[in-house]
Amino acid sequence: QVQLVESGGGLVQAGGSLRLSCVASGRTFSGYVMNWFRQAPGTEREFVASINWRSGNTDYADSVKGRFTISRDNAKNTVYLRMNSLQPDDTAVYYCNARNLVTNQRHWGQGTQVTVSS
Repeated sequence: QVQLVESGGGLVQAGGSLRLSCVASGRTFSGYVMNWFRQAPGTEREFVASINWRSGNTDYADSVKGRFTISRDNAKNTVYLRMNSLQPDDTAVYYCNARNLVTNQRHWGQGTQVTVSS
């Protein structure tokens, strides 16, 4: 059973940085794309960044390009989201997501709150 556990959220001032972690367990993730999504109050969940576990190829939402970096540590089965130059608009619950490239099955973590004060 796939389990995703996020951590690293918190309260930070505008211009600050945070690093989110997502520990993945339950299977081998080489056939998955790992994603970060976020959801602010009253809005739909939106894509933030993705990384192909096998190839390491990454993709980003335009709103975070140049500020956020997604990476993975194969030995630790962990995906990271480094967030720099945070702004109040980045305030949201951030969710880790794993999508199977063959079946398209998706798994979600419980989310971690990021709050950026102005």
